[in-house]
Amino acid sequence: MTDLCYDIRGAGPVLLVVPGGAGHPMGLDPLTAELAEHCTVVTYDPLGLAHGRLGLPVAEQRVEAWSEGARRVLDEVLPDGESAYVLGFSSGGIAVLDLLARHPERLRHVIAHEPPVVRVLPDAERQSAMFAEVYDTYRAAGLPAAGARLAAGLAGTPAAPSGDGRPPSPEEELSSPMALFLTRVLTRFTAYAPDLDALRPAPLTLAAGVDSRGGLLHRTASVAAELTGGRLAEFPGGHLGAAEHPREFAANVLDALRR
Repeated sequence: MTDLCYDIRGAGPVLLVVPGGAGHPMGLDPLTAELAEHCTVVTYDPLGLAHGRLGLPVAEQRVEAWSEGARRVLDEVLPDGESAYVLGFSSGGIAVLDLLARHPERLRHVIAHEPPVVRVLPDAERQSAMFAEVYDTYRAAGLPAAGARLAAGLAGTPAAPSGDGRPPSPEEELSSPMALFLTRVLTRFTAYAPDLDALRPAPLTLAAGVDSRGGLLHRTASVAAELTGGRLAEFPGGHLGAAEHPREFAANVLDALRR
């Protein structure tokens, strides 16, 4: 019996996908359908939110726990002696950087799309304070206000007034993947410092959306690529480009993996 939650579709070399946010793979089906024409796509759901666990209690999350879970998924799906491709989004992108640093022998190539690894930036403390403010806004004024504060922080624009929202109830919080991301994932994951020494010789692409140029997450991808020697690639759309442009995004993923 296993407590791991994941889905498999397609055939060919294994491509492990680690979603962003709280790990719920919502919005990724069109992309994984495109990729499954070329790969065995294994979509990891770290908290099981798409597998009947939404609404159950969730502890504060750790990057290392997601990374270890991803390794265990690979142990279950990879034939002996083979290695996998990996694609991680946002918080999932942070997890796959940790996976690559710890288990490079299991991975053929890793794509981390807009991982918010602000610890690589010279203004890391200011950005960490912004994420803490997002959390505080959520607790004081609810999800829409916190989402607006996060969007402003990622875009590097002034924060709008928080409005007259209300804090969520515990039940509402547990039933919302976005609320779980803001309260259980965001501040802990953005405090993670990647092991740059371990990543320097690794097969790595840092990806950022074309529409994210000038924003925080394009900058984290660019700086992380520079510090690790990884390739920087621009993908269609912005932070949610995988959901907005699945066919074009899949083509970019496959091109990066072929390289």
